[in-house]
Amino acid sequence: MSIHIERMATQLMLGASVFAFCSLPSVAFAQEQPAAEKVQDEGEEIIVSGIRASLRDAMEIKREAQGVVDAISAEDIGKFPDTNLAESLQRITGVSIDRQSGEGSTVTVRGFGPEFNLVVVNGRQMPTSTLGDGFSAPSSRSFDFGNLAAEGVAGVEVYKSGRASLPTGGIGSVINIKLPRPLDRPGLKGSIGVKGVYDTSQLYGTDVTPEISGIVSATFADDTIGILVAGSYQKRSGGQAQFTVGNWRPGYTGAENNWGTLAQAGDPRYANIQNRPGPTDVYQVPQNAAYDFYDFTRERINGQAVIQFKPTDTLNMAVDYIFSQNSFDSRQNSIGVWFNHGDTSSSWTNGPAAGANFYSEVFGPGKDLAITGAVGNNRNVNHSIGGNIKWEAPFGLKLELDGHHSTAESKPTSPYGSGIAVGTAIFGVASQRVDFTTDMPVISVTMYPGSEINAGNIRPAGNAFRNAYMKDTIDQVSLHGGFDFDTSFIKTLDFGVGYLDNKVRTAFGVIQNDTWGGTLTAAETPDSLFTSRGLSQDLAGMNGSSTAGIIPNYFLIDTVGLIKLLDSRLGICNRAPGDTCLAPYTTDRHIEEKSITPWIQTFHSFNLGDAEANLRLGLRYEETKVTSTALADVPTGTIWVAQNEISLVSTPGSTTTLKGKYHSWLPAFDFDVSPWDNVKLRASYSHTITRPDYASMQGGITLGQPLRVGAGGSQASAGNPGLLPYKSKNIDLSAEWYYDKSSYVSVGFFSKDVSNFIANNTIQTPLFNLPDPSQGGAATAARQALGAGASFDQIVAWVSANRPADFVAGVGTAGGIVGRSSDPNVIFTYTQPANSNQKARLWGWEFAIQHNFWETGFGAILNYTVVQSDTAFNNTLPWTVTQFAVPGASNSANAVIFYDKNGLQARVAYNWRDKFLSGKDQDPYYIKSYGQFDVSASYEFRKGMTVFVEGINITNADRTGVRRNDRAIFFAAPGYARYSGGVRFTF
Repeated sequence: MSIHIERMATQLMLGASVFAFCSLPSVAFAQEQPAAEKVQDEGEEIIVSGIRASLRDAMEIKREAQGVVDAISAEDIGKFPDTNLAESLQRITGVSIDRQSGEGSTVTVRGFGPEFNLVVVNGRQMPTSTLGDGFSAPSSRSFDFGNLAAEGVAGVEVYKSGRASLPTGGIGSVINIKLPRPLDRPGLKGSIGVKGVYDTSQLYGTDVTPEISGIVSATFADDTIGILVAGSYQKRSGGQAQFTVGNWRPGYTGAENNWGTLAQAGDPRYANIQNRPGPTDVYQVPQNAAYDFYDFTRERINGQAVIQFKPTDTLNMAVDYIFSQNSFDSRQNSIGVWFNHGDTSSSWTNGPAAGANFYSEVFGPGKDLAITGAVGNNRNVNHSIGGNIKWEAPFGLKLELDGHHSTAESKPTSPYGSGIAVGTAIFGVASQRVDFTTDMPVISVTMYPGSEINAGNIRPAGNAFRNAYMKDTIDQVSLHGGFDFDTSFIKTLDFGVGYLDNKVRTAFGVIQNDTWGGTLTAAETPDSLFTSRGLSQDLAGMNGSSTAGIIPNYFLIDTVGLIKLLDSRLGICNRAPGDTCLAPYTTDRHIEEKSITPWIQTFHSFNLGDAEANLRLGLRYEETKVTSTALADVPTGTIWVAQNEISLVSTPGSTTTLKGKYHSWLPAFDFDVSPWDNVKLRASYSHTITRPDYASMQGGITLGQPLRVGAGGSQASAGNPGLLPYKSKNIDLSAEWYYDKSSYVSVGFFSKDVSNFIANNTIQTPLFNLPDPSQGGAATAARQALGAGASFDQIVAWVSANRPADFVAGVGTAGGIVGRSSDPNVIFTYTQPANSNQKARLWGWEFAIQHNFWETGFGAILNYTVVQSDTAFNNTLPWTVTQFAVPGASNSANAVIFYDKNGLQARVAYNWRDKFLSGKDQDPYYIKSYGQFDVSASYEFRKGMTVFVEGINITNADRTGVRRNDRAIFFAAPGYARYSGGVRFTF
């Protein structure tokens, strides 16, 4: 049950990724936003705007760029093509997205996931923070696009090939978010939009929530002074129902015979297995299964202000400030089962990687039906202030000085922490079964008489209060310069140097009560804390959700009321009266990265016969110093508290500091030639890097809690600040034909050879001399007296009666056994990251066509990306075989049909991504193929007045994740549509 508590805490921390951003350009991204184009037609001036203007602007950026660049441009001030930036980015060839709560959150580019893509804002590296996975200190560098309002964005550029002037950190790509500036649009310009959003994922209501956005830009004094102010407020209510298996047991072979494996021939249970996997077949059995129902409210506030001053044609100065805040409040209710792997029955598909058709187990009295409630309340606050000076000096010299101070901070707003889960149960399961043959697996249970699934039979069990914090602070300054030459061969010489100081603090604490055997009785627990609700109605949307025999109901739990009850009766918060239930930080880590990055590049234009050719040569040097400081509690003892759980006893720890350093030379070469009019051939070669995630760099040893019974079952880990960054050697080739003003076709090939992969070195070892009471003297004496098959409760009862000095009273039915120095040590599986000799090559093809059907107003965009990797996870090898595979590689495609004419715009978009490896531990995690339809339409019924409607995932596409076999489902989630409509005024 405790693993399920951890998983619920993880889900409650969705939306915790944050960033701050600012709005001034650097030399690397100094392209101006093109204005809507005017076309002359038979003496009448036609203004090309909206979708067609946006696509034309993006096409021109792609066409004129050196290297491989794709872009998206705003259709007008305050109007980005999609309501979410990630949803727009998925339309770009080679880009696919991951979703959280039905919204695009992170991006994968050419098979490289979020950690391998660097997101910058107008060339500046921005901090990002997240509250992590819910049961460890947060550590991710990933940028969450779901926290950025699209209305304040002027455009996005995706740099797929390396460039010396680009900030380092993205092997997959560098994504530049361009924010608007007042002097780009002289005069008074603005947009105000109001809309209502209805999310069909809401389980307990039909709220229509507001979104309000506005942007105003004005210039004065002959367009030498500009002021821009933008802001948005967004509120959204939604939810999710899903099936989950929090833990599949590792990939056993049919020949294995230990706890969790299927019975061998000669065992009476062998007859209960249909089509048992053979001796060399690999299979997995579920440790648990549940239905989770959560609802959330997200409130997002964005604001930005820019002041620009251009006193002369050669001097441009600006100051900007950005504020953003994202609050995410959620609650979750769950009902599910746990398996003891005793008297089981099952049916299996054929090997060599077999999957369970069903898995079931029968029990004697006392088995629990887990009923869990959880809440999470978290907020992210971000600030960024920056300044920029551009000077066009005499003799063709151009200089730009840019700097900013930016912070991103994530922390809980609840007095209970960032992720809180309270377990309850009905202790009366006679048998349970999970059927995996339907899209939505079916959990069914039978209960002993008197233990029916109703509020009167529920009693509290264990609970966890998890408190996480993360803050990222970036101070960055850069000086860029360049010379323009009149010679025919060399056109420009650009150079620069940057300094970046990135400080990251991550902290974490937990209060966990491992009283899974129950605390208060059902009679002592008010029925009013639990409201029964039909399960199938909220799970609807996937085949299997209304199957006969499925658990009939679940419970809406007053989790806060239950916490208050348990704290008043049992003191579960482990604190003095009047204090909050916030767990104190037992892990507090600081990482500081200081980088200095000089670079130089030249740009050359020349003729190859009759063809125009361009060549850019660049070299970037980067030196980074890493300091990692960690404060962690020191474990001093153990208590065996459940069949497979050992609790830690700890004292406040001390601080340790470790250091690391690395440097890189990063060349970048781009060549393009136009052998015919409107045809461009490109070739690029570059070296790029991605830095290790923060968890891999942190000092101190972290012990997974609770500890597990059995050698190697307990987990421990430590970081390594001396890690080198991932390094990729990249080749890009492409051919592009721009056959009309807004139409083109392109084909590209890419290859990335990546080294310095981080591998986990694992050993079996004792740590801190911690004793294992499950194998100690008191437990051994109890087994000798009771027999080798004695249960945990029987052993604890015997120790309590016969060796009281080794017994500690528990709140539940059993209590625990104290570890003694004479007991054998706990043997940990201890993991520490290190750079390995493993290498990987990812390569693929990108095909794209954008076509406007003359002046009909109709157009289409089609693209398809093939991504291949020379690494793959072999599902037929057992978990004991260490494997290396790069996650994220998969094919993807997009299709968009649009109409834009006479004030009417309409668009239908389909996005598809093939099945891909999303991660691995001893076993792989796959996300099955997924496709989604989005639609939008707008009509300008009066000059500057537009009404619009939008629909996201209108066909309610479902998402499913699996392990080694497609029957080994670890989540199955119905999809939900989201609709919005409103009005926008532009001036």
